[in-house]
Amino acid sequence: MKLVRYGEVGKEKPGLVDKSGQIRELSAHIADLAGDAFSPASLAKIAALDPEKLPAVSGKPRIGAVVGGSPKFIAIGLNYSDHAKEVGMAIPAEPIVFMKGNNSLCGPNDKVEKPRGSTKLDWECELAIIIGSRAKYVSEADALNYVAGYAVCNDVSERFFQLERLGQWTKGKSHDTFGPLGPWLVTKDEIADVQKLPMWTDVNGKRCQTGSTATMIFGVKKIVSYLSEIMTLLPGDVIATGTPPGVGTGMKPPKYLNVGDVVTLGIEGLGEQRQEIIAA
Repeated sequence: MKLVRYGEVGKEKPGLVDKSGQIRELSAHIADLAGDAFSPASLAKIAALDPEKLPAVSGKPRIGAVVGGSPKFIAIGLNYSDHAKEVGMAIPAEPIVFMKGNNSLCGPNDKVEKPRGSTKLDWECELAIIIGSRAKYVSEADALNYVAGYAVCNDVSERFFQLERLGQWTKGKSHDTFGPLGPWLVTKDEIADVQKLPMWTDVNGKRCQTGSTATMIFGVKKIVSYLSEIMTLLPGDVIATGTPPGVGTGMKPPKYLNVGDVVTLGIEGLGEQRQEIIAA
């Protein structure tokens, strides 16, 4: 299934995307795509519905972040071997974990703010995991049983805030609009192999990132298992899993985003995003 949230900011409704690409309303069946709506039981009930009998959503509504509520927004850093190489950093022995403020979540095509004082605004196309069941001390072998599905995420990053203003990476990762998520949550049963998904990013029409989840250092199973040892994962939690090479800070010379720039990105089977950069 492809699940979606649509409508004005703060007033998003849950929907299902049928085989023709038409959004069908789910409001009569779930209040929102948040929390326990991602549980196996809830997803099974949605899957049992006949899309043709659900109301069709007219027009082209705004698409919101595919997860509502106030989820934990967790991220893994330096998780692609080719990305670590481009920025001159060693392959980590364990996953590097940081948090993004959940206020950063936004729609996949919403405008992205360049913060005041920003000098090094960067892009990062990432696979996001959405948790479906409470996970604590989960084995790698069992990890995918706790996953609801996957989505595209742009882990927008302000490198000056992240790396030069002391403290944790969270500083450069949590501004409003720094977490475009969607357009859809694609349930895990529709993805044959999550570790073989091509991904890309264009900036102003020029291809910058070309990669694949195949070069992840720590795969989805390892990430879910590892995180479940250091924090309890809950339904609706979002995990951004790292980015392939081609980010602005890795270029020679580095290239960063300015007001008016347009970023487009996507992952095979999970959809595409488009963001224009505006001043905060």
